Amino acid sequence: MAEAEADKDLESSNGGTAEFPSLEDLEELLEQGPTECNHVDEVWPNLFLGDLVTAHDKFLLWKMGITHVLNAAHGTMFCQGSDDFYGTTIDYNGVPASDLPDFDMSKYFFPAAEYIQKALSTPEAKILVHCAMGISRSATLVLAYLMIHHHLSLVEAIKTVKEHRWISPNPGFLKQLQNLDIQLRQTKNS
Repeated sequence: MAEAEADKDLESSNGGTAEFPSLEDLEELLEQGPTECNHVDEVWPNLFLGDLVTAHDKFLLWKMGITHVLNAAHGTMFCQGSDDFYGTTIDYNGVPASDLPDFDMSKYFFPAAEYIQKALSTPEAKILVHCAMGISRSATLVLAYLMIHHHLSLVEAIKTVKEHRWISPNPGFLKQLQNLDIQLRQTKNS
């Protein structure tokens, strides 16, 4: 009952519905709760969302048991991760994304989701998905993964991640995630 009321609360006069909330509704959902986060948090079993401080600390990654790294800011200033940096102990994948509302992150949703799923399907594997701050680019890819492979709606994915970490995908990424949500649910219902 409470979940139905929460979904109804997401409806607004600006075009949102309980099934497909508006961009404003999603931004309001993201603003709820604490607005602080650690350098890294486990947001799904063996799936960690973090920042570049964590990604650049090889000793910490080793202590955490990280076996895979998905860098959602590959090649940008301060996020220069590579296979050479991690060596043979960590499988690395880089997504050269900019944290700009007009950047097309959607072209990376399925490849990144497949990489995360493959990593998590490996026995005893743990994956770190990161960008500079671990709240926009990397969070967007984690949300897409939860929607694609665990069939969560965008709202459910946001709530799931927010139980463990504050996130704030930029408005352009949120719009792309909205489109993914609609696409996945239309495919599921057809």
